[in-house]
Amino acid sequence: MELTKRSLLKNFSALTVGAAFVPFSYAENCFQPERREGDETHRYGMLIDLRRCIGCQACTVSCSVENHSPLGEFRTTVRQYEVVDKDYGVNNVLLPRLCNHCDNPPCVPVCPVQATYQRKDGIVVINNETCIGCAYCVQACPYDARFINEETKTADKCTFCAHRLEVGLLPACVESCVGGARIIGDLNDPNSTISKMLLEHKADLKVLKPEAGTIPQVFYLGLDDIFTQKVEGQPMLWQGLEIAS
Repeated sequence: MELTKRSLLKNFSALTVGAAFVPFSYAENCFQPERREGDETHRYGMLIDLRRCIGCQACTVSCSVENHSPLGEFRTTVRQYEVVDKDYGVNNVLLPRLCNHCDNPPCVPVCPVQATYQRKDGIVVINNETCIGCAYCVQACPYDARFINEETKTADKCTFCAHRLEVGLLPACVESCVGGARIIGDLNDPNSTISKMLLEHKADLKVLKPEAGTIPQVFYLGLDDIFTQKVEGQPMLWQGLEIAS
């Protein structure tokens, strides 16, 4: 009888230890998936309403937890910039940043092994089983939205949480936004919330670095003109924390 108990405990212990490792194995396969093309009937985009963003960083935290980002590296975050205006003085501006999932993504053609690709639903993703960590895509991105993951040694970035969208869930950053500042949806569906908002606020919507010709699919509502207008002789937004006008 004692031997039977011991055997049961041993088997139970082995089962528990094995189960403990399942989420990590699943995370590796889920968050940086093998090549999946997506559904061409959809085209996902995101609208960020800066009037609702309070800079709480809930999106940053939830994204890091969901996608197991290495310490100090982020797929999305809310940056704070100091804008200096000669008429109105100094103003602090919040700007959520992430991959723009461009219609003309410059990161795709520079990848020598085609690890970075655009799915049929427009989401730009990375196959980290193919990626060699050369960082060409990191350099090609005009939005500073990519980094080399110190743990995987491959390129990493926002994927719109494609693994969640595929099962009917919202991306982690959207779900956790306390102000409801992030709206994601199908741009091909005229009845989706994002399509209705894009139509309603068409005159007020802006994208980052429109001069880059990337055709971003992340739209901002309430974005200051200084973030989209290139002024000769002044530093661009991504080159420093201060922008003088």
